[in-house]
Amino acid sequence: MTQRVPHSSGEQIPEAPGFEGRPGSAMIDAGAELDPVHPVDPPAPAVSTRGLTAAEVAERIARGEVNDVPVRSSRSIGEIVRANVFTRFNLIIGVLWLIMLFVAPIQDSLFGFVIIANTGIGIIQEWRAKKTLDSLAVIGEAKPTVRRDGISAEISTSEIVLGDLVELSPGDKVVVDGTVAEADGLEIDESLLTGEADPVLKRYGDTVMSGSFVVAGGGSFTATKVGREAYAAQLAEEASRFTLVQSELRTGISTILKYVTWMMVPTAIGLVVSQLVTQNNNLKDSIARTVGGIVPMIPEGLVLLTSVAFAIGVVRLGRKQCLVQELPAIEGLARVDVVCLDKTGTLTEGGMDITEVRLLGDAQDAYIHRVLGALGGSDPRPNASLQAIVDAYPDGQEWRCTQTLPFSSARKYSGAAFDEGDGRTSTWLLGAPDVLLPERDPALDEIEQLNQQGLRVLLLARTRGELQGSDAAAGAVPSALVVLEQRLRPDAEETLAYFADQNVAAKVISGDNAVSVGAVAGKLGLPGAENTLDARRMPTDPDDMATAMEQNAVFGRVTPQQKRDMVAALQSRGHTVAMTGDGVNDVLALKDADIGVSMGSGSEATRAVAQIVLLNNSFATLPSVVAEGRRVIGNITRVATLFLTKTVYSVLLAILVVCSQVDYPFLPRHLTLLSTLTIGVPAFFLALAPNKERAHPHFVRRVMRYAIPSGVIAAVSTFVTYLIARNHYTGAGALEAETSAATLTLFLVSMWVLAIIARPYTWWRICLVAAMGLAFLIVLAVPWLQEFFALRLVGTTMPWTAVGIAVLAAVVLEYTWRLVGRRFPA
Repeated sequence: MTQRVPHSSGEQIPEAPGFEGRPGSAMIDAGAELDPVHPVDPPAPAVSTRGLTAAEVAERIARGEVNDVPVRSSRSIGEIVRANVFTRFNLIIGVLWLIMLFVAPIQDSLFGFVIIANTGIGIIQEWRAKKTLDSLAVIGEAKPTVRRDGISAEISTSEIVLGDLVELSPGDKVVVDGTVAEADGLEIDESLLTGEADPVLKRYGDTVMSGSFVVAGGGSFTATKVGREAYAAQLAEEASRFTLVQSELRTGISTILKYVTWMMVPTAIGLVVSQLVTQNNNLKDSIARTVGGIVPMIPEGLVLLTSVAFAIGVVRLGRKQCLVQELPAIEGLARVDVVCLDKTGTLTEGGMDITEVRLLGDAQDAYIHRVLGALGGSDPRPNASLQAIVDAYPDGQEWRCTQTLPFSSARKYSGAAFDEGDGRTSTWLLGAPDVLLPERDPALDEIEQLNQQGLRVLLLARTRGELQGSDAAAGAVPSALVVLEQRLRPDAEETLAYFADQNVAAKVISGDNAVSVGAVAGKLGLPGAENTLDARRMPTDPDDMATAMEQNAVFGRVTPQQKRDMVAALQSRGHTVAMTGDGVNDVLALKDADIGVSMGSGSEATRAVAQIVLLNNSFATLPSVVAEGRRVIGNITRVATLFLTKTVYSVLLAILVVCSQVDYPFLPRHLTLLSTLTIGVPAFFLALAPNKERAHPHFVRRVMRYAIPSGVIAAVSTFVTYLIARNHYTGAGALEAETSAATLTLFLVSMWVLAIIARPYTWWRICLVAAMGLAFLIVLAVPWLQEFFALRLVGTTMPWTAVGIAVLAAVVLEYTWRLVGRRFPA
């Protein structure tokens, strides 16, 4: 539909016949920072523009001149095995296990078999995760377009050979080094390599480096370096992609293990001296009890469980077509409290439809249709906005394009000059009305009304001057408004509601008009959608910008550099920021955000820098990723308390034994049984349970504030029971009876710690705790199990005393946990 609207300029625009000639470029959705004008470059020699022949490709493959650098999305099998087998604690436990195999019955060596099983489980789970990652990486792999024998086709990056002619368009990543063979307004962003944010204009013969990406224009380049000789490949060998994201969970566990090692060494030495020298016991029995004191100090299952939880998370997300390019990103997104959303491609689908064209002033309907057709035909790779124009006006090959001005996210418009024939020429601009029109232009009021309906409006303006520099729009005469309707994603409203329910602030950041973006966000129910801000009025001071970011929810007319600054401003206030996007103008912000999320259909550049790629292009997948991260972190925090409680009471018991100069009460078999029932089996199920609680920072402090008092209470109550039992029992078999009483107390106290951690109770959590208690009762009741684990409760007085001490310890535990929760909130 075409409608005429009077305009203040009132200039008559002549009608002219059509054109013919080589397409130029009128990019609508790139992201450049410069304002260059690009005459259409003359074509390169015919040989170079046809690319290699099949024979030349085969010859280069035979010489090994192939881009054979593997794209790794995960660790290799060898690295997985080494990471799970060759650990500091596996070495310690392995040595102790070998000793026990020679000096004690097999039941005292059970802890070694448990470690073998745990290590095997870790390897298998991470291998499953690797298979998932690698298969998804193939789906999401960039497919550069290569011209061979004059025919363009997409091939795998690893199939590129030296001398190949690789085509480039906005958003494409430069996959190998080369020299420009064709350039049509080609602008390359090399910021990921050089740190320089401004894109570089490339002409015929210029060098392009792998790792950079196209922000405007198009062209092709000849591959001059492939494989490990390419610049990006050299950088990649210095830094693997596997663990680039900061993981507080892994860092915290490493810190805990470091302190555990420091505590364990002197304590173990003291225990060895006490049991082998001071007590003058049977050598083999002393060694067994010494090992029994050292082994439980090691939280060996904690690292395993963390790896397994991450690996299972990757597999679960992989089933939903979500590629996690860096494993700790699962954790990172769970800590996010602000998510910055790009409107186009995230809240809206890529396609658009023209609803009407409103004529301004004396513009003529037929002529404006020709202009729009010419602009659409001038770009061989139209984006969503221009594609809508191409669909509406497909006849765009009549005029000859003589000059182009690529779209820039900083500039907000593009342009092209045409030879209309019969000596007539014209120069046109297409872009943001509020940028091309003066502030008080009467047309802006009508545009505002359209924006309030959530419609996108582009202004078509004719300029008398040349397409030069930043003043190309000066004196431009408005001719028509192109009104576009955006297609909302059907799942966006539900996803935004999820974030609101989870107290995650959503900020919509777009290059479009702020009012229009706010209307779209309002339709989707975004909280605070009425609080919109035009980024051109955004303060430049980081602190003031952070305040503006916290007070508003929708931002329009944002430049790529401003997106980057906005992320930094939020981070300066302590926020954990996720950034979603699919366009090349999102790359810098995605790179700087704590977690970058890209759509699978997004540009190669965005997929390359993002930690998470939604291969199904579904914004609704994000809640699953957040939920998976929260499950991993929340559950690992829970079960870490179990493991470290054991470490604390083991160290403290060893210290009490050394100071008291008594026999160590436990053999390895006793603590293997306790660890399996109160930690190992329950921790596995609890670590994989649903958990929607938002992740909190300070992992080490959150875990240790409960583990230390719980371990102290368990150690003191167990040692009290042991001392009482030493005075109660005499004669042959006294030590076994004392050990059994102490084991009963320690089991009951550990079970109470498990019961606290298992809250809030569900039917399966209650069954889990009850099953562990039942298993211990079976051991106490079945004669051959009594003998196997050396557990025999003698008489009634001491066993009930042990139970009474455990009950008292449980009461103290309850009070302590509540006190810690009030006095030391995380």
